[in-house]
Amino acid sequence: MPATAAYGALALRVTLGIAALAHGLLKLLVFTPAGTVKFFASLGLPEIAAYAVIAAELGGGLLLIAGAYVRLVSLALIPVLLGAVWVHSGNGWLFSAPRGGWEFPAFWTMALVAQAMLGAGAFAVKLPDPAALLGRREVRAAA
Repeated sequence: MPATAAYGALALRVTLGIAALAHGLLKLLVFTPAGTVKFFASLGLPEIAAYAVIAAELGGGLLLIAGAYVRLVSLALIPVLLGAVWVHSGNGWLFSAPRGGWEFPAFWTMALVAQAMLGAGAFAVKLPDPAALLGRREVRAAA
């Protein structure tokens, strides 16, 4: 793997983190939680889903920017983005379409898949493995 790969993963990770954080802040500060709940309800989704998405975008964005649990966070954000693909699917392909198409959420979903495969990259915080936090011993694959 080229020496620059870690910096490529860093660039992708920070970009994804900023985008997630920005969308979470949009729902929190502009649309407001009550407005986000109302929109989710109009889609037939439960109220708790709106709060979960706001929390996932805010927390996930911050964790990605920091480089903490990047593979796990990237995978956890994929259902959020698949939900966005679903929400925008009736608006056409291009995200510039009225009410936004599904192009951008689909791309964002695949970028999260790539990030999950790449890992954190350069300048990531070093935290214990989540399995170790739960008292489980590390399992290594046989070579």
